[in-house]
Amino acid sequence: MANYDALINTPFGAVAISVHVNQIAIELLTDKPAQGAHSHNQQENYCSDHPLVAKTYAQILQYLQQPEVSFDLPVMLHGTAYQQRVWQAIAAIPKGETRTYGQLANSIGSGPRAVANACGANMLPLVIPCHRVVAQCGIGGFMQSKPRGLMVKKWLLQHEGVDVSRYS
Repeated sequence: MANYDALINTPFGAVAISVHVNQIAIELLTDKPAQGAHSHNQQENYCSDHPLVAKTYAQILQYLQQPEVSFDLPVMLHGTAYQQRVWQAIAAIPKGETRTYGQLANSIGSGPRAVANACGANMLPLVIPCHRVVAQCGIGGFMQSKPRGLMVKKWLLQHEGVDVSRYS
C-alpha cells in the first residue's frame, strides 16, 4: 500500500491525499486500502497534521457531505501549458453539469483525445473535476481505465445531481 498522508473512506472506495514538497496529490481508490503503514483500522479515516493536508482533507469531507461546496485550496498545478488550459476549462464546469471531450476541446481550440490525455494527467481529481467530462455517446473514460473507475465517475456525477442513466 502506498503511504498516504490522509485517507477518507467513501461509498465508492476511498480518497487518498499525499503531499510532496507542499504539492497536494489526490488519488481516488476503488477499494478501501487494508491496514498499512499508519496501522489504522481500514474503516477509519485519518489525516496527518500537515496544514495543507488537513485543509484538503476537511474540504473533501465537506464535498462528500455537500457536493455544492467549492474547493478553496492553495494548490499549484504542475503540468504543461496545454494541460493547465484544459484543467482550467474543466474547473469551470459547474457542479451538476457535464461537458463532452469535444465541447471542451472546441472551447480551447484543441482535439478531444488531447483533452482526454490531459484529464488522465490530473493529479487533483475532485478539485479539477475530470469526472464532469463525458464522451459524445456515453459516459467516457475515467481514472485511466482502472477497474471500477467508471463506477467512481458515475457515483461522483450522481452525487452532484447528474442523471447518469442518460449515459448508459
